[in-house]
Amino acid sequence: MKTSFRNMIYRYLYLLFAVGLISLGLSACEDKFLNEKPLASLSSDVVLTSKAGFENYINALHNAAREEQTLEDNHDYYFTMQSGTDIATTGQEDARPFRSYVTYLNPNANTVVKYWRWAYQLMLIRANTIIVYANKPELSGIWASEAEKNAIIAEARFFRAYTHNVLANLYGGVPVIDTIYAGPKTDFVRNTRKEVYESAKADLEFASQWLPATVEKSKEGRIVKAAADHLLSEVYISLGEYDKAVESAGKVIDSGLYELMKTRFGSEKDLPGDVFSDLFKLGNQNRSSGNRESIYVWQFEDLTQGGSGTSGGNSILRGWGPWYINLRDPDGKAGMIIVDSLGRGVGLTRPTTYFLYNLWQDNWKNDIRNSGYNIRRTMYYTNPASKYFGKPVEPKTSRIDTMQNAYPTLRKIEGKTPKSGNNTTGRTFTDFMVYRLADTYLLRAEAHTRKGDLVKAAADINVVRARANAKPVAPAARTLDYILDERARELIAEEPRRRTLIRTGKLVERTRKYNMREDTKASIQDYHEFYPIPQTAIDANFSAKLEQNPGY
Repeated sequence: MKTSFRNMIYRYLYLLFAVGLISLGLSACEDKFLNEKPLASLSSDVVLTSKAGFENYINALHNAAREEQTLEDNHDYYFTMQSGTDIATTGQEDARPFRSYVTYLNPNANTVVKYWRWAYQLMLIRANTIIVYANKPELSGIWASEAEKNAIIAEARFFRAYTHNVLANLYGGVPVIDTIYAGPKTDFVRNTRKEVYESAKADLEFASQWLPATVEKSKEGRIVKAAADHLLSEVYISLGEYDKAVESAGKVIDSGLYELMKTRFGSEKDLPGDVFSDLFKLGNQNRSSGNRESIYVWQFEDLTQGGSGTSGGNSILRGWGPWYINLRDPDGKAGMIIVDSLGRGVGLTRPTTYFLYNLWQDNWKNDIRNSGYNIRRTMYYTNPASKYFGKPVEPKTSRIDTMQNAYPTLRKIEGKTPKSGNNTTGRTFTDFMVYRLADTYLLRAEAHTRKGDLVKAAADINVVRARANAKPVAPAARTLDYILDERARELIAEEPRRRTLIRTGKLVERTRKYNMREDTKASIQDYHEFYPIPQTAIDANFSAKLEQNPGY
């Protein structure tokens, strides 16, 4: 799975370059030996004629999916799913994402445009190409069975559903794209948000039927049935089909293939830590490590072509880690150097006071998710040249220090394998769990809550809390807001928080209540519940009107 579509693109560009040189040569002379033709073509008509060709396209689709995190330098991209919400804000003091909603969130904002392009120019094109070609009658002979063909289609339909679900959660109603086009199309219209979810639902129901239950180690990262059922549970909730959401989540929970990890495992099981911290240690994200909780995992690998994504690796540490190397010791001298265990963060995104303190008040000492193995609340000077080397960093008072350079750090972001051994990049090669079973339990708890079955909702929440050694919650205390709190405690820096809050209708309310920046709290307006439609998309769609979201 760590092979990449990039190899194919490089070969294709090389051929185009070669053809360009040949064309120039033909314009200069008439020698017949210059009348060359390319030896190969990498068009879909050529590649998608064998099972190997479809596997290449599936690899390309996985590469595009991982680009949700790694596309470009991602400063105005993946981290915006966290910044400016109830649990995270930007630590940087310049004009960074969501310091001001009115200033930042507009139809030309980078994050608005990039998510749209990621969906429509990468994900949906690749997914639909696989689906359309796999269904061509003239290609029926390449498949050993209908099940083999449907498994390939199912994986592509999962990603098509995943993408449409992201779009509906961010933008509301958007054009549903379920085919490929031979030429330019400039007359798209927006489907309703419900229609987008219905499209995702149909794709996921098909995917659930035909995806494999498990895959061999060499294919870790590939989509399995549980990933479809997990996402299907979320989509059912969005459609108000709560019984189906409970059933779909139950298929994962009761499959016998997954369980919350409750005993130490993996690469650092014999070192100080706890089972929650084990989930995020290098090499512990896939089933082959003993992790029976992970369902869908983005794969990262150093020094492997296609293994690192556009930005060069998993950049969660870079975005969430404090920019500690800027700290001065009490004598005003450099107190810090980059060390392997801390990497190099830039304080782009940091937890809010609400997350760091309020959410743990009732379980400060016993909830392992708040232990020193999972939240680093004390920093130590790392520069051997400082006389304070090895001593705790004293409380800082300047705004830039407290917001960007020194704050309690989520240790789940850490990684011990920097990009090509270079710690200054801030990237690691720790695989990233997109879905894991704790999330599935909390989705089912949400469905039970929306049905009004608070006893079953509390039971699901308490499965997650029991693993964390947290006090159980009583049914009467269970609300949607409580579930969002529990999702924060369990899934911060994993779930795309903004999309969760938009999906549940809680973004504006909870941001106003819990974000720690006054400019953020004051600037968010009701219409910011959804992203605007990119102006570039509206302008390019000149044969029909692509409606803008209200307020923009």
